[in-house]
Amino acid sequence: MIRILKWAGALILVLLLIAAIGLMTWEPFFARDGVAPEGDRTYTAEIVRDEFGVPHVYGATDPDVAYGVAIAHSEDDFTTLQDVIAMSRGRYGAIAGEDGAAVDYVYHLLDARGTAEREWENLPEDTRALLDAYAVGLNDYAEANPGEVKLGSLFPVNGIDVAAGFALRQPFFFGLDRFLGPLVAGEPLPPEYGPRIPAENLRATSAGTIDDAPRIMEEGAPQARTDLPTTGSYGEDFRMAGSNAFAVSPEKSGGPTILVSNAHQPWRGPVAWYEIVVESGEGWHFAGANFPGSPFPFLGHNENLGWTNTVNTPDMIDIYKLVLDDSGTRYRFDGEWRDLEATDVTLPVRVGPFTLPVSRTVYRSVHGPVIKNDDGAFAVRFAALGSIDQLDAYYRLNKAEDLGEWQEIMARGQVPSTNFIYGDAEGNIAYIYNAAIPDRPEGYDWRGVLPGDTSATLWTDKVAYDSLPQYLNPASGWLMNANNTPYFAAGKGSDLNPDDFAPEMGIEGKMTNRGRRAWILMSRAETLDRETLEAIKFDTGYERMGYVERMMEDVAAIDPNEHPELAEARALMLEWDYSADNIGRADSIALLMIRAFMSSSYQKTPWPDAVEELTEARDHLQEHFGRLTPPMGELLRLRQGDVDLPLDGGSDTLRASTTWDVDEDGRLAVRHGDSFIMWIEWLNGQPVSSRSIQPFGAATTRPDNPHFVDQATLFVQHRFKAVHFWRDDVLASAASRKTVSSTR
Repeated sequence: MIRILKWAGALILVLLLIAAIGLMTWEPFFARDGVAPEGDRTYTAEIVRDEFGVPHVYGATDPDVAYGVAIAHSEDDFTTLQDVIAMSRGRYGAIAGEDGAAVDYVYHLLDARGTAEREWENLPEDTRALLDAYAVGLNDYAEANPGEVKLGSLFPVNGIDVAAGFALRQPFFFGLDRFLGPLVAGEPLPPEYGPRIPAENLRATSAGTIDDAPRIMEEGAPQARTDLPTTGSYGEDFRMAGSNAFAVSPEKSGGPTILVSNAHQPWRGPVAWYEIVVESGEGWHFAGANFPGSPFPFLGHNENLGWTNTVNTPDMIDIYKLVLDDSGTRYRFDGEWRDLEATDVTLPVRVGPFTLPVSRTVYRSVHGPVIKNDDGAFAVRFAALGSIDQLDAYYRLNKAEDLGEWQEIMARGQVPSTNFIYGDAEGNIAYIYNAAIPDRPEGYDWRGVLPGDTSATLWTDKVAYDSLPQYLNPASGWLMNANNTPYFAAGKGSDLNPDDFAPEMGIEGKMTNRGRRAWILMSRAETLDRETLEAIKFDTGYERMGYVERMMEDVAAIDPNEHPELAEARALMLEWDYSADNIGRADSIALLMIRAFMSSSYQKTPWPDAVEELTEARDHLQEHFGRLTPPMGELLRLRQGDVDLPLDGGSDTLRASTTWDVDEDGRLAVRHGDSFIMWIEWLNGQPVSSRSIQPFGAATTRPDNPHFVDQATLFVQHRFKAVHFWRDDVLASAASRKTVSSTR
């Protein structure tokens, strides 16, 4: 009997060992095999790195350059590129666990792979060649550096894999994750984009003063959402989440056309900017930045023109409630029952050393992806669903030679969202409120959940491009956007009239503090030369309007007799000078206070309690600094490796330090805010020139690389480095130079 028990115990241990090995190794074998691009084309590129390690990639053809972009980016941040490729293959959960599996679920829900495969042949041949060349670069780097590959069978990849990544990520640029999280969790849908501002209120601004005009606006749409379910981010990690942009005409600047790109993105991860300069023998010459997984820049400039982007928040997404039959497998539509498409998928979820297979079913109706929860079945629809046209659009925009060509590409409506602010060598400035807004019929509350059992609510097209808000060479001589309504963009007398745009478009009416400050400061300036515009770009002030005013009223209303423990903190807040410039005594406590009130205002979440927030801010400062008045630069930090520097700016200031992690020592390590900043100038008769800066450096995940964090000191000092757009300039300051060729 004892022998039998020993054998049984041994057998159980063997079975457990086999199961453990299986859970550690099944995923690469289960995953769909990667396929390299077809054909035997070879690629050659030259990579010249300047004194800050920024790669300048040269090639005889555009695909040669795309190949070199992949190699250069892999040298600097192969770990993030692998995350993006894993997302594009539905395997991110095998790397990032539960949060990664949530992204994989969305990958299947949106049919990102199917979209890329169906639409691949519809892309122009040269665009497909560019994506394939980029994929070959990733494959070659992985093959040459097997020790860096963190997930088995992830490579090789091809252009369709790259396109699938775009199909997955693009909906999150306009906030799809705000809806998916609550729908999956069966929680209430997030507040919509806020009440539309009555037209009479918007019109009233034309009669107001410069200081009063933006006060009329109420905050509306959220810029970013932080209260999604903890069961997964559903793409939050690659959402575009802010930005400022400025364009000034030669007449207003007193010299050049000025375009300032001031993106607010995470400082690490799949939507952290990566700076590049590209030049080919086929006329592709562009300086700017991309996201991991892209062969071309998304913003920046060529010789003749440039653009930048800011996030806009029109009503682009509609939610439908379906009527299911008793079996839950069919839905009613126009009086008939249709089968609900159902596909079973397996999500890999890494837990410690194991990767668990989790089964899920994804559904689709005629409307689009469907999510079931305890409240029923809900379909999600947006105009860019099933499209990868933006891949071609961005490539063409990179090579546009003048305003007319640029406008023709934009008019295709292939880029699904974000504002475009433009400038060029001819002195033109423009602002396009770009968005794939559904062309909705009248008669429904498009901000609520729609009936899904009728074709009357099923729109099939988007609004015409020429119906979107647009500015071209306003009389004021300047344009700006800071994620605010497009109706405040060019100053009194030049701003658009909201009555000219259909309410069904759901154009936001919000004003951010950044929008107010920029509009007021630019309106006041007689000349917007470099010095004046730099002061505006790095401004750290708050207007006493909107949520800021309400917060301060709540602080003033705290009774020090009822809360004597808060008397000192209250008095300190009431002496605050409405700036986050790292000078005032109250800057630190105000920095801690203001973010909760800003988030509540933009996200339409419950308004914070001033007593609770002030108590928390006071306790934090007392615990970690022993006083309420540490200089803000001691509290707010830029941290990367061994570098630890003071920062200025705050949430929703033009000098943006938006989001941070609270470290063990109580310091706030910023992780999102001012990121890649580019300052571009075209002076009549002279070649284009530009400057740029980032918080860290070109090689943000390579601690041993000299460019890991070499831009940080300039960044905290509000200084720029030169962009060597012209080849002679970069060769004169080159830190390294090499030629790379494909191994096929």
